[in-house]
Amino acid sequence: MIKTYWHKGTKQKRNLIILGIIFLALIFFLRDDYQPALLFFRKFIFIILLCLTVLFFGLRKFRKSAKTGSRIGILALLAIFFGAIYYVGFYSKMYVYMQTYNVFNDLNRIEIVELPLTQNERIQPLRNIFSMANESVGETKDVSLPHLVRVDDSNQWTMAIQPTEKYYWQGIKDNTEEIFSVSSTTPFPRFSSENRIPVTFSIGESLRFSRNTYNAVVQRLNPWMLFNYEPSDTYYMKNDKGAWVQVVSLIKWKGFFFPYPSFGGVMVVENGEHNFSDYLERITIGKGTYISPQEMKNYNYLTKQNTLSEKVSRLQAESLKFLAGFSDPLPWNMKSAVKIPLAPKDQNQQPYVTDFDFSDTKVGAFSGLYHWFGLEPIGNERTSLSYSVFIPADGSNNFYFYDHASKKEGYAGVSAMPLKVKESKKEYDWSSNAPVEFRPYIKNIAGKKRMFFLGTVSTISKDNPQQFDGSATPDLALVDSEYRDVVWINAKKPSTWNQELYMQLNEAWRTSENTNIYFEKEKTVLEQNRQILDSIQLLSNQQKKMEDIQRLQKQIDSIKMNN
Repeated sequence: MIKTYWHKGTKQKRNLIILGIIFLALIFFLRDDYQPALLFFRKFIFIILLCLTVLFFGLRKFRKSAKTGSRIGILALLAIFFGAIYYVGFYSKMYVYMQTYNVFNDLNRIEIVELPLTQNERIQPLRNIFSMANESVGETKDVSLPHLVRVDDSNQWTMAIQPTEKYYWQGIKDNTEEIFSVSSTTPFPRFSSENRIPVTFSIGESLRFSRNTYNAVVQRLNPWMLFNYEPSDTYYMKNDKGAWVQVVSLIKWKGFFFPYPSFGGVMVVENGEHNFSDYLERITIGKGTYISPQEMKNYNYLTKQNTLSEKVSRLQAESLKFLAGFSDPLPWNMKSAVKIPLAPKDQNQQPYVTDFDFSDTKVGAFSGLYHWFGLEPIGNERTSLSYSVFIPADGSNNFYFYDHASKKEGYAGVSAMPLKVKESKKEYDWSSNAPVEFRPYIKNIAGKKRMFFLGTVSTISKDNPQQFDGSATPDLALVDSEYRDVVWINAKKPSTWNQELYMQLNEAWRTSENTNIYFEKEKTVLEQNRQILDSIQLLSNQQKKMEDIQRLQKQIDSIKMNN
């Protein structure tokens, strides 16, 4: 048809050339709009090609068949085939099953025989931080979801103060002009001026059109990456020069049969104001500098950092259910099938980003931020802790796990913790309060490594389940995962937590473990050097006495000479 129209004359040729140029321009400038369709084709490429092939040959056979009965049979077979594809592949979730198995085979799994210690414990849960941040901004501003990152050698909650999505005009003309950066280790997170960093980004998560972070990053992808990569979580951190940047985690889809997501590196967007040249760059080649997973080790601020998409880490952790074989998670086996427990009331779901110290585990893992998962048996009534999973938050190709089940430790899992906390404080109004986000707390106490879960009591709005009370002095509880006892601790004094644990649980530990190891309080610098100071003081006193004796001896000698 197009060829016939082309040969009609000069006017028709001109129209086709103009339409072709417009079509190519739309393909070039609207990459961010149609890229989800390309990703859909990439994610289901095997199923799509299989269905198209069966449909092609089925319809060809249908057309060649002259008998009505044969045609009806062919249509029935096609309907059965496509119905089976839907039921087995999607309704029964067999497609996700195969996808997760591919993830399992791609992992560099390392089983550890000793748990790492936790360090730099974060006191406030994510939802409390999010609520307190929203309490500190005006009507025309929103706060992006907080992320725990490393900033200047300390762990900080960072989030952007961006134009609100409620008012359309702000998202078109305004910039992202401030960032919250608050300490994760303090019970008093402050959202005042010193933690409110002035920095301008011309693109943001809530901005519109080409100024939206997702759109700008997609525009930066080359044609091959358009089919294989997608932007995920956005983090705010300092680069090696001390300048604030947006770091967008990328998901890379790998494989042909049942493609699966993996860490694809990051896109780093530098700060800067919106202007005309910035606009031209965004709509033509997008914004950001791509850094592949292999290149990230060349940037100090991206190593031991939190840049891994939680969508990827969740699928990696869930894939551990295949540890006993491909068929083990099927309904007639399930000897070691595990799941990621879900937290209720729209709380922050696993993973919990936690700072771990691997220095004494002898596995060569770095000490820093990890995505932690506490996997539990697949049944809803089973709440034991089967595996602890530690996935490096910087996306490095390692997957560490500790097998609690095979060691028969009998630890209680995350989903068992809320009821234990509620039972220990029956006087609380648990209809409006809830213990949330039980992250691991692993310490050397009384002669062995002990695993606890640190939970925070938050008040959740009945009208808005996503609104959590952001108390500056939250009620904290540590639950011994082995002995199931709950210890309420002082959020203002983290240095006393181990001692408080010992004071409440030492009798139970000594009775059960037949040991007589007592808690040793961590000594201050003054206490550590008290013996030296006492020796110095003793020497000083002795020297003073010697001087007095020598002075008196001189006086006696002088008297003798005079006599």
